[in-house]
Amino acid sequence: MARDEASPARPAGGRPPAAVLAIDAGNSKTDAALVTADGRVLGTGRAGGFQPPATGVEAAVDVLARAVAGAVEAAGFTATAAGFAAAVAGEGAAGTGERAPGRPGPPAAHVSACLANVDLPVEEVAARTAVAARGWGRSTEVANDVFALLRAGTDEPRGVAVVCGAGINCAGTAPGARTARFPALGALSGDLGGGRWLAEQALWFAVRAEDGRGEPTALADAVPAHFGHGGTAELVEALHLRRLDPGRLHELVPVLLAVAAGGDAVARAVVHRQAEEIVTLAVVALRRLGLLAEETTVVLGGGVLAARHPVLHDRVTELLAERAPKAVPRVVTAPPVLGAALLGLDHLAAPPAAHARLRAHFAPAAG
Repeated sequence: MARDEASPARPAGGRPPAAVLAIDAGNSKTDAALVTADGRVLGTGRAGGFQPPATGVEAAVDVLARAVAGAVEAAGFTATAAGFAAAVAGEGAAGTGERAPGRPGPPAAHVSACLANVDLPVEEVAARTAVAARGWGRSTEVANDVFALLRAGTDEPRGVAVVCGAGINCAGTAPGARTARFPALGALSGDLGGGRWLAEQALWFAVRAEDGRGEPTALADAVPAHFGHGGTAELVEALHLRRLDPGRLHELVPVLLAVAAGGDAVARAVVHRQAEEIVTLAVVALRRLGLLAEETTVVLGGGVLAARHPVLHDRVTELLAERAPKAVPRVVTAPPVLGAALLGLDHLAAPPAAHARLRAHFAPAAG
């Protein structure tokens, strides 16, 4: 949790002390920030990932509540902290979103929540209903988390964002409130790529190289060595019998990238296949929005892309230059909660100076 430029707490039932409660929730973590109308960050909080497909919507929103409670505490709303903590934890008027007698009003005027696993319209409606029922703000907007990345990467009314983290997703906007997006449900909806896919590819090619079914690759040694095993057969046994947590497979992404950087043809082919998919998503979104002929920012983010590994990054920019010459790639490393907060300020028609102040707050995190 972090706090910036303390603001006096307001009495219970009065005007909310923050203009925006921004929430960005991914598969592994949730960030919340309370922001004033002039762009000051009052406090932030963090909790675990937002996974309604695995836990159900209400349990997933309970995780958001922990991040919100952390932001409220960090903001130092001393006069009403206990009441706010109870309210954000869902102890208000039994899920109605209304203030129970004796409880303080909401900590913010508007809630701007950008959430992973909100990929279909029905999921968006369910998440918005559940978040609004917590009574954290007087109004609530919910969108997929890719829109937070897009807003963090540009102030223009047009743009496309591709996120490549644990998974992969893409969305774009254009004047006239037009959008282009994809279901982003993995292989089920035609997606390819992301950290999970890259790690699985690294292991797959390593195993086949060792047992003779595939072509030779340095991955056969590098992959098991990363986990302290003498070969892929030993590694596969450890994974199968759960002596090694399969959740650690994501650690193979930097191993794959390092082997690719060393010139290994198999590893480079996997990385270049990922670059191909990233550019395909961007180009299709640009085409759908009629933006291929206009100079348009293509925001690149998520853990895999934000690392700017040359083998991947250089191939992405090379392919974009060939297929969408007007596209302007921009890697964003600022926390996506910035984008959620900017969307909240947009909703409230905050002045440009507020947006600039908010961006400056998160600038050190952008590297």
